[in-house]
Amino acid sequence: MRASARRQPALDAQRVASAALQAFFNLSARWGLSAAQERTLLGNPPESTFYKWKAERSARRLGRDVLDRISYLLGIHKALNLLLPSPRAADEWVNKPNQAPLFQGRSALERMLGGSVVDLADVRRYLDAQRGL
Repeated sequence: MRASARRQPALDAQRVASAALQAFFNLSARWGLSAAQERTLLGNPPESTFYKWKAERSARRLGRDVLDRISYLLGIHKALNLLLPSPRAADEWVNKPNQAPLFQGRSALERMLGGSVVDLADVRRYLDAQRGL
C-alpha cells in the first residue's frame, strides 16, 4: 500500500472553524452571554475579529487556543446535560453560585471568565469528576 493511500484526509480548517464558531455562538445564546463574556471565553480576540466571527459564524481558520477553548465549553455543556435533569437546568447551572471548593461561592461562569484556558479546563474536570470519569 502506498504511503499516500494510508494517509488520513486533512481536516478542512475553514469547515472546522465555522462549525466551532457556530457551536460556540449557539451555546452562548443558550447561556445568555454578553459579547464581552463571549470575547473573554474565546481568549480575547481583537474586537474586529470577534465581531466578524459573530456576524459570519465562520472563519478561514481558528488558532489552537480558540479551538481548545470552544472544545472545553462544549464539553462543559455536554457534561451538564448528562448530569442535570433538563436542558434548562443545565443552562441555568452555569450562572448559579456554587459552594464547591473550586468555585468558592461564585458561579461556574465567573470562574470561566477568569480568562485563562485553565479556568475552562478546571470546570470541565470538575464536571467530569461529578460524572465519575
